[in-house]
Amino acid sequence: MRSLLLFALGTILHPSIQVRDIDGVPREPLKAEKGQVEALFFVTNDCPVSNYYSHEIRRICEDYAKRGVGCALVYTDPALTNEQARQHASEYGHGAYPKIVDRDHALVKAAGAAIDPTAVVIKPDGAIVYRGRIDNSYAAIGIQRRVVTEHDVRDALDAIIAGRPVAKPEAPPVGCYIQ
Repeated sequence: MRSLLLFALGTILHPSIQVRDIDGVPREPLKAEKGQVEALFFVTNDCPVSNYYSHEIRRICEDYAKRGVGCALVYTDPALTNEQARQHASEYGHGAYPKIVDRDHALVKAAGAAIDPTAVVIKPDGAIVYRGRIDNSYAAIGIQRRVVTEHDVRDALDAIIAGRPVAKPEAPPVGCYIQ
């Protein structure tokens, strides 16, 4: 049910939420840099669906970095240590983008994420223009498609970069509930 989402799409977020990434660098992940789009990927280290998507998240971040898209990985387990997050990111092949442990769920709440993995795309003005699944690899928990036919995050990023509205601003994610 979509009522779990805290903010309607298009809502301007409060970009003043500041956190430190796992390397101690201060970040404002809900504030896209001027002229850029920001993609946040909410994950946890013990969700098989989040872990499945690790390589696709890396590919998206690498493919779109040269097109002005910033990425960040947001771990939603507040008990995860920075070292555990660093080790998980390394083991699962995540790239050089920032990794944040959302210890008080400020980012989870602000972005309206309820399931890992959830992708959130934010325009430079702070508006959420996409929230949901990364693609349609999973039909449901434990039911994986043989062929991916919808690339929701990539489609949203392509639309924003081209100056078009996102055709499908929400797609229900499949994965593990954020505790």
